[in-house]
Amino acid sequence: MFSPVFSINNRILKNIGTIEAAKAVIDEAPLIPAYEKQFQQEAMVRTVHFGTRIEGNDLTFQEVAKLVEGRQITATERDIQEVINYRNVMSYLEELWSLFDAGMPLPDEKTAPNFDDTNHRPFFYSEVIFKRIHELTTTKVIPMSEIGQYRHQQVVLKNTRTGEIAHRPPPAIEVPYLVADFVDWLNTPESKEIHPAIRSAICQYILVAIHPFIEGNGRVSRAFAILPLYVEGFDIRRLFSLEEYFDRNAETYYNTIQQTHEKSSDIFKRDLTLWIEYFTEALSIELNRVKEKVQSLSRDIKLKQKLGGKQIQLTERQIKLVEYMQQFGGLRMPDAQQLIPMVSDDTIWRDLKKLVDCGAVEKRGSTKGAFYCLTDV
Repeated sequence: MFSPVFSINNRILKNIGTIEAAKAVIDEAPLIPAYEKQFQQEAMVRTVHFGTRIEGNDLTFQEVAKLVEGRQITATERDIQEVINYRNVMSYLEELWSLFDAGMPLPDEKTAPNFDDTNHRPFFYSEVIFKRIHELTTTKVIPMSEIGQYRHQQVVLKNTRTGEIAHRPPPAIEVPYLVADFVDWLNTPESKEIHPAIRSAICQYILVAIHPFIEGNGRVSRAFAILPLYVEGFDIRRLFSLEEYFDRNAETYYNTIQQTHEKSSDIFKRDLTLWIEYFTEALSIELNRVKEKVQSLSRDIKLKQKLGGKQIQLTERQIKLVEYMQQFGGLRMPDAQQLIPMVSDDTIWRDLKKLVDCGAVEKRGSTKGAFYCLTDV
């Protein structure tokens, strides 16, 4: 059975420490981004845009946002379909989480859910899930006969600048066995002992290296690799986008993968330390960015005490309103209209009312000329 080869060095330990510290702050903060449909959709736009752009999709951020919202745009059919497909992949991951959270059997989980020694139900990884992600990723983009099917031919990946072979994935005949072996490992107790951030890194690299499909391997591998994080409390998809980090640092991303490819001709014997360093650093940077935003919202521990120890969940619009109040001491309705244009006055009123009702913001003066400021703590 597959057994990953890597070393835990000081850089990885530092990254994991940063990840854990950021998670703790986010979990305890009095003001946090709301885990609700609107915020999820806004986060999904970033993931879908950058997750397809790194693979060559030409749509702008604004065009992707319209497609995610179900609106129509004018662009090439393939670019539009790739974005719609990746949006559907993110929705599928949400469905998996709903099943898992409700204690329902997951795809291909033939027996009743089991619990480990800590009375915690482990997530069940399967090739059914993996292939379903590929189906959703490539619908109407590649021939029907290749959708959700492992490749039946040898492929090589070339450096687009030099034309040299950059990676020679394993022969097609080995693909089903390699994927099955790896997925089996993900479900072992030994795998579950590894920190989810490291397991996610291993998952993404191994699947990219196997290159199981003719097309869509990058998107499928990154999406599947979210699961170890997603089901163990490191809910990155709702707060920020690793896809965004990878796209903004694309050269380092691809170079690190290539350097890991060169460690050994045997995929399962490659030393993954360098890739794990890169991946955990990316996760630590992104989670730390979220932590700093959350801390800027939750200025003082007294605020949480004033709110009775509970967390107040804020949408992205409400976050902008709170940050403006912090910077300028407060705002009036005209300020809010300029800050969050393209939404109705009624929507702004509802956002301000929620902030007032939860005790985070005070309203001073009459309705039309009211001044809104953060609660004096």
